[in-house]
Amino acid sequence: MNIYDTANKLAQELKQSEEYVNYKMAKEALNLNPELKKKIEEFETARYEAQIVAMQTGKNDEEKTKKVQQLYIELFENQDAARFFEAETKFNIILADVNKIIGDAVIDVIK
Repeated sequence: MNIYDTANKLAQELKQSEEYVNYKMAKEALNLNPELKKKIEEFETARYEAQIVAMQTGKNDEEKTKKVQQLYIELFENQDAARFFEAETKFNIILADVNKIIGDAVIDVIK
């Protein structure tokens, strides 16, 4: 088996994983609720802006951090939003783990 066959097999296995299926279903459910989708997008934008400020200045912007926290609390009171974030997190963990495994395998040539 060559490396591309292995990569394609991994891609197929990822798409069949419980984490992928749950995340895809959560995204589809989110698309059926434009208001909730907009709130999640607002949260993600606020979180991103807060992270950029923190990286650029080396400290948190209190106002931006408070906005992110407030949006987070509001969203997690909604079961659909909480389900979406949970599914997203679980899928992202799998992707990060796979990337780490691949990175660890070739660490000796990238250092």
